[in-house]
Amino acid sequence: MTAELFDRAPDDRVRILDPDGEVVAPELLPDLEEATLRAIYRDMRLARRFDERMISLQRQGRLGTYASLAGQEASQIGSTYALAETDTISYQYREHGAVLAREPLPAYVQYWMGHEAGNAALADVNVLPLNISIGSHVPHAVGWAWAGKLSGDDGVTVVHFGDGATSEGDFHEAANVAGVFDVPVVLFCNNNQWAISVPRERQTASSTIAGKARAYGFEGIQVDGMDPLATYAVTEAVREKAAGGGDRPRPTLVEAVQYRLGAHTTADDPTVYRDEEEVERWRERDPITRFEAYLRDRGVLDDDRIDAIATEVDDAVAELIDAAEGREGDPTEMFESVYAEPTDRLLAQRADLEGLRERHGDEALLDDE
Repeated sequence: MTAELFDRAPDDRVRILDPDGEVVAPELLPDLEEATLRAIYRDMRLARRFDERMISLQRQGRLGTYASLAGQEASQIGSTYALAETDTISYQYREHGAVLAREPLPAYVQYWMGHEAGNAALADVNVLPLNISIGSHVPHAVGWAWAGKLSGDDGVTVVHFGDGATSEGDFHEAANVAGVFDVPVVLFCNNNQWAISVPRERQTASSTIAGKARAYGFEGIQVDGMDPLATYAVTEAVREKAAGGGDRPRPTLVEAVQYRLGAHTTADDPTVYRDEEEVERWRERDPITRFEAYLRDRGVLDDDRIDAIATEVDDAVAELIDAAEGREGDPTEMFESVYAEPTDRLLAQRADLEGLRERHGDEALLDDE
């Protein structure tokens, strides 16, 4: 299968399911058990429901600014299922599905509620901390993978980023190092057509993002990012290459072509810069609807199982949120981990805050005056 995937031009997009869920490339179908197929579907539904609830919490003032994943479930879940549990995932800020596919953590919800400890909890499931600045985590992920190779670790690192990140210098420096030193890394670009409010064609003149890999001496491959089976098959193949399945470990740039159905973040209004007709055209390719049609046709899903999964997902997300909101916030945590050793000024600021709380209670912190 690896040869079939890579013996193509960067703009020859890998697709297994068409928008109606019909198989168009049976030779590429991954050999997955029915239980695994249902689990992928369940986690895609979990990611979508998580997204809906998180946006709702933000609108209620119970959560900070949040980046929606709707429309990108297939690339996040499909790619993660193709990895070993010991492989490392580095993500930007929208790939919540990759985190949830590893293990739904109340601490992850807590992070979005302002508790930094939620970031640290990701280490338990081999996920690197979230990094908001565009593309700056890519060199870190490549360095992490290179260090693993030098220490004899046989794991692979997958680093997620958006199409806009490929116009940042960090991406190019990281790709250059990955190619020169045979780093066991997969550079996974989630091309959702919009770099915040800038369309794909205005932020890079490359005909494809996958084609950018040529400059660094390794292969790029374009995949339908709204097809979970295609993203699974591609990730499985490029993971094998990164792990040294050939004569040596080799990186790959994956361009998963998809669409961001929602806003860039809850602080964004996409109606200002894009047409609703465009959104609706992409909504017809909804990854969940597509995959569900395929699984129904194979007899893997029926109405009863789908209803049971919907209930299971609702309950799971509700439990995550309840557990996250049960954690009391401590304002003094903002002073932790700013530096390896706190400065005198930082210690003085913390002492001032603690004194204010002792004299007036936490209510004083909410007083604008």
